[in-house]
Amino acid sequence: MTETLPLFPLGTVLLPGASLPLHVFEPRYRQLTVDLVTGAVPGKLFGVVAVREGWTPDDHGMEGVHHVGCTAELRDVRRLPDGRFDIVTRGSRRFRLLDIDADTKPYLMGTVEHLPDVETPADAGDLTRMLISSARDAHRRYCATAWKSDDWSEPEADVEPGTLPHVLAADCLLPIGDRQQLLEQTSPTERLRMVRALMARETGLLSQLRAVPAPMTTFAVEHSFN
Repeated sequence: MTETLPLFPLGTVLLPGASLPLHVFEPRYRQLTVDLVTGAVPGKLFGVVAVREGWTPDDHGMEGVHHVGCTAELRDVRRLPDGRFDIVTRGSRRFRLLDIDADTKPYLMGTVEHLPDVETPADAGDLTRMLISSARDAHRRYCATAWKSDDWSEPEADVEPGTLPHVLAADCLLPIGDRQQLLEQTSPTERLRMVRALMARETGLLSQLRAVPAPMTTFAVEHSFN
């Protein structure tokens, strides 16, 4: 079943369960924000799709964006004196983008179909629990290495297994390509494996960077013998 959603193309990937604050300044997306607040767009929902590097949907249409995105739920709005907005959104459901309409509204509209997860086998409970535990452990190690403080919190214990990898990845400064692959993965167990491996990779990279000594700085001093 398809539906139509306003689209907000961005240079990032929104993941289900993850928060995304946005500063809205373009006139068309200011109008989108007004329509979300007033109910002209029902459900306070719009779609976020990642822009392909070097492309734009305005110039290249469907080819300018990745075709799997995530619906964003508007959670908070603050209007600034000059008409801009600071908003907070939260990722909700994954979708596949089927078509873009650039004419009906000031902002882009997309025809989408929601992208369900593949069903996890009934006998995969032990595997899922093991992957959840190891993914959370990898997340702890990453946060401890990245932040060097206790200024972070673990996701709640009751986060759905299918959503947990997305919530864990939201804390990690992953490249857009990795985040997009994670969003496109339809198997909950494979997503857990992916996020565990990505967290381990990023933790290793951070550790290597911190092990490299800082370069010595030399200063040129001009002497006068007058």
